[in-house]
Parts: sequence; structure tokens; C-alpha cells
Amino acid sequence: MPDVVRLLALRDTPLDVAEVLAAVEDAGAGGVVSFTGLVRDSDGGRDVTELEYVAHPDAEAALRRVAEAVAADLPVRALAAVHRTGLLAVGDIAVVVAASAAHRGQAFEAARRLIDDLKEQTPIWKRQVFREGDQEWVGSP
Repeated sequence: MPDVVRLLALRDTPLDVAEVLAAVEDAGAGGVVSFTGLVRDSDGGRDVTELEYVAHPDAEAALRRVAEAVAADLPVRALAAVHRTGLLAVGDIAVVVAASAAHRGQAFEAARRLIDDLKEQTPIWKRQVFREGDQEWVGSP
């Protein structure tokens, strides 16, 4: 069987959901689940105007470790994850993950674990800019 981890990337250009879904296509898959994270216009009751994602130089290696752990623990056919870096506007795609598996429950579990572990273990930090002009860092050390 080919490598289960098919696509991993950090990009400073717009993300393509179709590319991520294509990466997890597999003839043995009965289910494909994806998650697309978008920049929303508010956080904690405050208006957000833009976000900036900054990744540690080791972030892509950390993302690979996360995906390989999911692949080792769960019966998946394929995994893919792409996270955006740089300045993003409200409505932009910030992250896309996808998982394919023989059955839908396995695909749901793998996609959920992939996004949750990515957010917890990959050193990517978010700077939120608010309409009032102030800003805050989220997830930074």
C-alpha cells in the first residue's frame, strides 16, 4: 500500500479544498471526511478584521509526526493536512484536513484526531487583529 500520509504542507498562499480531498482518494475507501477551518469575523464577542499565522521552522516536521501517529493508531487509507501561514482575511481558509478509511466512522475519527492533534501539537501561532485596533496572540509560548 502506498504511503498513508499523502499531503502535508504549510503554505502562505490560498488553500484548495479540492487538492486536499484528491490527496486522500483511495479505491479502498468507503468514507472520506474533511474539515475546513475558516477565519471568522469575531472571537469572544469582539470583531476580528484579520489573522496572521506564524509557524515555527520545525512546524512541518511536527505536522508530519502528528499525521504519522494518527496513521499508526487508526485504520485509515489516507491522510492530508494543509495549514495556511501569513495574513488572512475574514472568510479565508486557514486549514484543511481530510481522511479516508474503509468505513465512515473510521474516517470521522481520523479527521477529528488529525485536526485536534494538529492544533495542539504543531507550533503554529495566531495573531488576531480586532476592529478596535488592538491585537492578541493565541497559542504562542
